Amino acid sequence: MLPAGLVSLAGFTLLVLHQPLIGYGLLVLALAVSAVVDRALFRDLLLVAFSLTVMSLVPITTDISVDHMTVMGAAMILAVGVPYAVSRFIYRDHAITFPVRTGQPWTRAEKWYLPAVLVIGYALLPVYMLGTGVYANWPAADEPGEVARLFVGTNGLGVLDELFFICTVFALLRRHLPRAQANILQAVLFTSFLWELGFHAWAPFFIFPFALLQAFIFTRTRSLSYIICVHLLFDFVLFLVLIHAHNRAWIDIFVW
Repeated sequence: MLPAGLVSLAGFTLLVLHQPLIGYGLLVLALAVSAVVDRALFRDLLLVAFSLTVMSLVPITTDISVDHMTVMGAAMILAVGVPYAVSRFIYRDHAITFPVRTGQPWTRAEKWYLPAVLVIGYALLPVYMLGTGVYANWPAADEPGEVARLFVGTNGLGVLDELFFICTVFALLRRHLPRAQANILQAVLFTSFLWELGFHAWAPFFIFPFALLQAFIFTRTRSLSYIICVHLLFDFVLFLVLIHAHNRAWIDIFVW
């Protein structure tokens, strides 16, 4: 638990507190302790530490310029792709998988949860974004190209969130820790990343439970496609709220 906890704390330190020396020091300490405690744990934490380092070296912002989206997107792809490639082709343990087609039909509860996500997003996000003014952390999208990039950015990042925090971090931690502990540690990283992105004020009070729930659902369904659907439905409401927040006459469908 200690080395994994140090990695999670390092992510919080790097992404929220912006203390790189302390954050990288915690990563080194975590790897050193894990190397002594358990070689398999060391190998898996090394993958997580690599990804956190890559993410910490690029500006994690809501800038929707082509240059920034390219740089940040490339960093996230590396953060997901390198651990997967190392696990599959070097470690040869296939610890990281992206199960899109499971062959299992969605249950009635899973089907009903999808529209429920839209209702929750509709009730929650306008209150949060408009009530706190946090929407200002996102640029105004007034032109068709800007609206398109905002849509691609919000949805693309949502997919990468699930690929990294759930399918990579949670999956690796779950090999060495009880499910609840692994879930809490990935949720800390998930929440820290979104805080750095711009979800400030009281966002952690709903992002942290959301991250926990996504990992729980993934454990039950083993379906990446399902948790991505959940995330993208929430992000679709976020996209609509952001457009409305900057242009109040547009998409005027919210009560707030």
